[in-house]
Amino acid sequence: MAPSSVSPAPTAAMQRPPAEVLHADELARLRQHDRDARPPGWALSLRAARTFILGDPALGIQAKVVAPVASIERMLVTLATGRGLMLVGEPGTAKSLLSELLASAICGVSTLTIQGGASTTEDQIKYGWNYALLINEGPSPRAMVPAPLYQGMRDGRIVRFEEITRAPQEVQDCLLGMLSDRVMAVPELEGEHAMLYAREGFNIIATANTRDRGVNEMSAALKRRFDFETVAAILDFDLELQLVQQASARLLERSGIPATLPVPVLELLVTTFRDLRSGHAPDGQGGDTPMDRLSAVMSTAEAVNVAHAVGVRAWFLEQREGAPADLVDCIAGTVVKDSAEDRAKLRRYFEHTVARRQGPSWRAYYEARHRLP
Repeated sequence: MAPSSVSPAPTAAMQRPPAEVLHADELARLRQHDRDARPPGWALSLRAARTFILGDPALGIQAKVVAPVASIERMLVTLATGRGLMLVGEPGTAKSLLSELLASAICGVSTLTIQGGASTTEDQIKYGWNYALLINEGPSPRAMVPAPLYQGMRDGRIVRFEEITRAPQEVQDCLLGMLSDRVMAVPELEGEHAMLYAREGFNIIATANTRDRGVNEMSAALKRRFDFETVAAILDFDLELQLVQQASARLLERSGIPATLPVPVLELLVTTFRDLRSGHAPDGQGGDTPMDRLSAVMSTAEAVNVAHAVGVRAWFLEQREGAPADLVDCIAGTVVKDSAEDRAKLRRYFEHTVARRQGPSWRAYYEARHRLP
């Protein structure tokens, strides 16, 4: 894919630039040094795409996700063979980020995205019409409004289908022909425009979180056309802490905040999320203390959002670094939401677990428990 397909450089007004804009320098550097064979239609080789996602300090490429190398390699191989890729896992395990990074590495464009939901229609996936032109001219290529799937097939790019199991099953099944025969029928048009044949490089990356997979379960026929890859939560504490620290620092900088969160506050945050996510906490004597698991999503992505909120609260309200009391204020909205049962579980966590932890940060954290709703 030519560099011209990459979006313009980011500006200060962009809240969240796409990966191909945010990491444009890295992608350009990889294209320049990439001498390996590439699958047809790909902008990078498999090894260069793997480097873009997992990082390489020698080339100045930062790691963008925490994932096993073998898992990333399987994803790339799947997409190179032409089969669709389905990423499944708990909410907040970076499935969407991973699909965005894969699309950016493979074709240089990650914005051909379909957001699955109850109101998603086939027109929003394939193509629609400019009704003024349709009335005046009748069905014609000029009157057509291409949707992400049409654009991806026409231009040979990756299409991302987020939360596919939230879309109605009849909408999901319209992908069958595109995934198997690589062709889209356009019955409203005639001649050469009546059939759209996918160009090299086209493929589909879909995501589904395990809590919503039963909303509109995929048909067996559609499942056969995807290779499934499970994206798991980060198991290593130090890796999760590092990720939350780096991601929150980027968000705080983008928010115009010159201070990052102190490491002790980040350790409180990550430990709390891991305790509440797993349903047990170390008791300090080599064992575990059983706990109530929360119904709320206690993912790494949510931890990053809470860290960002802590920094924003401390700086813009009082022009200081974040403190344990700020964490209590900000974590409550993530954990409690609208569940009275989770509110009670969070209070028990502070009384039974936080109260027994040693150190000044844990003590300040416990003493701020009155801030819980």
